[in-house]
Amino acid sequence: MKLASLKHGRDGNLVVVSKDLSRATSASTVAPTLQAALDDWANCEPKLAAIYKALNEGSTESFAFDPAGCDAPLPRAYHWADASAYVTHVELVRKARGAELPDSFWVDPLMYMGASDAFIGPRDDVLVESEDWGIDLEAEVAVFTDDVPAGTPAHLAGQHIKLLALVNDVSLRNLIPAELGKQFGFYQSKPWTAFTPVAVTPDELGDAWVDNKLHLPLIAKVNNKQLGAPNAGVDMTFNFAELIAHAAKSRSLMTGTVIGSGTVSNKGSLLGSCCLAEVRCLETIADGKPSTPFLSFGDSVQIDMLNAEGESIFGQIDQRMVKHTPPA
Repeated sequence: MKLASLKHGRDGNLVVVSKDLSRATSASTVAPTLQAALDDWANCEPKLAAIYKALNEGSTESFAFDPAGCDAPLPRAYHWADASAYVTHVELVRKARGAELPDSFWVDPLMYMGASDAFIGPRDDVLVESEDWGIDLEAEVAVFTDDVPAGTPAHLAGQHIKLLALVNDVSLRNLIPAELGKQFGFYQSKPWTAFTPVAVTPDELGDAWVDNKLHLPLIAKVNNKQLGAPNAGVDMTFNFAELIAHAAKSRSLMTGTVIGSGTVSNKGSLLGSCCLAEVRCLETIADGKPSTPFLSFGDSVQIDMLNAEGESIFGQIDQRMVKHTPPA
């Protein structure tokens, strides 16, 4: 099924969205919010599935679905952990600055815990104080879990994946070096995380969901010009079950935990890139310096994924970079 949260207060109103993303209907008889539904998933899931079936059959009241009215599917979450599951991307970034990649990176995932007190919706502006901070997109896949006991092994962790969505994990590249130079971070360099209009259950992905990986191109555009479309199931060193097991090594994960894949990347970047930093690294390796600028105010970012029929699965992220004026 496909679920979304219409903007309302801090946690949104849960709606069920049709397969073609054209219609929606309220899920208030089942749960007021997505977090509430996840908290009682065993009871709510079959009821939401029944509403989804009736919606697609046209046998229930519905209204036109407008992504502009959506918040993130989970407008705020108890836990947001982002990984670097595509080690080929990390290898490229380190190569561009002349650094070796430790062997451990191939066997032990990189992961940090980010801000989840306020995610933003697919059409919300990205507010940043200065272009000098190096505004970049990062197109990713993310999963939403139920309760995951501490120490859950990877071969059991996949069963805890309840929903998937796409993410723009915005990075302020020029703030990163100083933060990591302190042997801490990220914090200031990770301002906003935006999500697609809908989150979907794994069964919606059909044959594209294999081995806890999503085997479809992730389309990233800047100002509606394609930056890249690498396949999210290729060169993913650690699948989502392995990422969940890593996150739950020393503590349980609570229902509503969101885990990101990190920037999707294919070896050699032959299908393009999902962030500008990777483009700039390729330019540095080839030419000695980058030529592609980071994002400017007024620029827009589009992130999407299509099924085999060419239809959007999650709906599109389409947002602008806008100057933020802090309080005087």
